[in-house]
Amino acid sequence: MQEHYFTSSPSTPSRPDSVRVVLPDVDLTLATDSGVFSGSRLDRGTRILLEHAPMPPRRGPLLDLGCGYGPIAITLATRRRRLPVWAVDVNDRALDLTRANAAALGNVTVARPDEVPDDVAFAGIYSNPPIRSGKGVLHGMMERWLPRLAPEGRAFLVVHKHLGSDSFADWLTGRGWPTTRLTSVQGYRILEVSCSSSEAPRSSA
Repeated sequence: MQEHYFTSSPSTPSRPDSVRVVLPDVDLTLATDSGVFSGSRLDRGTRILLEHAPMPPRRGPLLDLGCGYGPIAITLATRRRRLPVWAVDVNDRALDLTRANAAALGNVTVARPDEVPDDVAFAGIYSNPPIRSGKGVLHGMMERWLPRLAPEGRAFLVVHKHLGSDSFADWLTGRGWPTTRLTSVQGYRILEVSCSSSEAPRSSA
């Protein structure tokens, strides 16, 4: 496991840097740092998610779950400037970076998980989830946030096949969130997760 997956205050010394995010419709230069996910480059899985997941819906709040320094949230907010975008992480350094990177947009709210109001239902959730943090953390994230999908909402998750994307998809479906593989690029699966017709069963843990 890497520290950025589970600590609010990384002990890694700060080494500010920047990453350029160039997509067909977006060209961004984002501030990064050590102690956050893929702080030296745009992670390949994140790039594949941004290039191949469907465009965000035109109505309803969007969520970047595990935002890091903000490439997903800021891309979503650039593509849908009229929609509210929530960027959520447990890492304070990542949250500070996302706030700075999103400052010029005006439609991004950066928050720790407990700071998101309970009545916000998301039209879209986009995430490169922390697979290497272990099943307990990963499953807990899904069980916490997937019930926050609006009735017609969808979640789009990118997971490499060698990190268990297929078994993860089976687990999601078994927990009550129908999951399909939209595409596979360079071994990365983009999973589309639908809102269940009834609330997914909660973990007993």
